[in-house]
Amino acid sequence: MFKRLVAALVSIAAVLPGCDAIFLDEFKPGITTAAEVQKRMGNPAGEYTNADGSVTWEYNRQPQGVHTHMLTFGPDRVLQRIEQVLTDENYAKLVFGMSKDQVQRILGKPGSSVTFPMKKEEVWDWRVEGTPPAEEWHFYAHFSVETGLLVNTTKMMLQRGG
Repeated sequence: MFKRLVAALVSIAAVLPGCDAIFLDEFKPGITTAAEVQKRMGNPAGEYTNADGSVTWEYNRQPQGVHTHMLTFGPDRVLQRIEQVLTDENYAKLVFGMSKDQVQRILGKPGSSVTFPMKKEEVWDWRVEGTPPAEEWHFYAHFSVETGLLVNTTKMMLQRGG
């Protein structure tokens, strides 16, 4: 009985991230409201207020997923746009000297964070899409432990032991 329950829960958990894609395809800029998005997707992982009065919600599927979607709503709480932010274009926006908050605003929350005391670095890790797509890719943002500012970025394919 217990094994069946665990198996069912694992199966459900594996399918749930796919639901995001279904819901995201149904959301229409200029029509869908914030209340509709929240009802279907739940609470966002992050919420960012923009200078123009709009607000952006983060729906993050780290550490196992490879997408982080940012949904921006106007002051009227109607959807303006949906963006998948873990892209090479957004990685290129990162500039050395940025704060952790600035990096998180562009890419969303990382899947994990590890501090390397000897290097005096904290490294944030996002699982991302890459080429070849069948392999596991990661994007890393390296921050100085002393200043908390971005000092390096890397994108690489994880090598699997064989």
